[in-house]
Amino acid sequence: MELANRVKTITPSSTLAITAKANELKSKGHDVIGLGAGEPDFNTPEPIMEAAIQAMQAGFTKYTPTGGIPQLIEAIQKKMERDHQLTYSKEEIIVTMGAKHALYALFQVLLNKGDEVLIPAPYWVSYPEQVKLAEGVPVFIHTKEEYNFKVHPEDLEKAITNKTKAIIINSPSNPTGMMYSEEELEKLGEIALKHNILIVSDEIYEKLIYSEEEHVSIASISPELKKQTVVINGVSKTYAMTGWRIGYATGEKQIIKAMNNVSSHSTSNPVSIAQHASVAALSIDESEIRKMRDIFAERLDVFYTLISEIPGITCEKPKGAFYLFPNVIEAVRNNGFDTVDEWVTAILEDEKVAMVPGTGFGAPDNVRLSYCISMDDLTEAAKRIKRFVETH
Repeated sequence: MELANRVKTITPSSTLAITAKANELKSKGHDVIGLGAGEPDFNTPEPIMEAAIQAMQAGFTKYTPTGGIPQLIEAIQKKMERDHQLTYSKEEIIVTMGAKHALYALFQVLLNKGDEVLIPAPYWVSYPEQVKLAEGVPVFIHTKEEYNFKVHPEDLEKAITNKTKAIIINSPSNPTGMMYSEEELEKLGEIALKHNILIVSDEIYEKLIYSEEEHVSIASISPELKKQTVVINGVSKTYAMTGWRIGYATGEKQIIKAMNNVSSHSTSNPVSIAQHASVAALSIDESEIRKMRDIFAERLDVFYTLISEIPGITCEKPKGAFYLFPNVIEAVRNNGFDTVDEWVTAILEDEKVAMVPGTGFGAPDNVRLSYCISMDDLTEAAKRIKRFVETH
């Protein structure tokens, strides 16, 4: 049976692939340290799990409205008002099966064949694939490490054509951990408004920030930018709820209504129990979030220092998320390899450390290292990588 053309160009997620390889080695008894997973290694906070238990016991195990239960919609309204001073009506919010599904549904309703979406590189691996699944064309704006992987306004202006429909902004970023300031977002927003380009603002890491800077949602800068922006978020990263699969989007009514229609014929509704748990998450005491963030901050300081000391590896210190994204090309060449992918595979085989090559993120000279594991494992991983680099 011939497959549809739309799936023939889709590439598997490199993050999931490396995690699967690491798990395979672990299952054979190898002591593998995985730096690939993009999820907190903490359990979901107790009050959130308790809310899920209470929901099950109360019989909230049936279908819900496609776009989310009223209690969760209201909790999202309060959250957006509290964190960003943004007011959204109920018709301007949709709850989805994770933030990834929110992005998927958005591109399905937004793009016609040949429409272009601007994607700053490095980028999260699923952005271009989701655009292609909607028969759109991903157009990459390559950023530079010396500018902290940020898009310059002039580069954005140059990339725009008469087919440009949207631009994705991910701050804090996966994989780089960089953040845009309010001034930088304002400049990019002015160009988007000038050319009538929709801004897709992925803010899933907004609470995981380790500098004095504060996260700014581009939608909060002006009423005009709010109207031009769809904010994508979810509970996965902030509340250690990756497996609960609850995301959401806020934006113009017509867009959200269309996303609801797509969801009604694909997922029916987000998981009822997970929605009730997410109500508790969005109203939880922020001290619960700070505990996790403080541990990540400590790990970042130690791991960043250890990785930066390895010969041939350079790295900008990230300000958010939970990844390092070092440039390793000098170490790769010094070790006699042609590509980062070959080098990563060799380290996994020889030292049993799993890293994600930057190829899937549009940065073939880099690797993504997640510090969502214990300090002991991070220290040991850095030791093994350094040993490999210095002995090959």
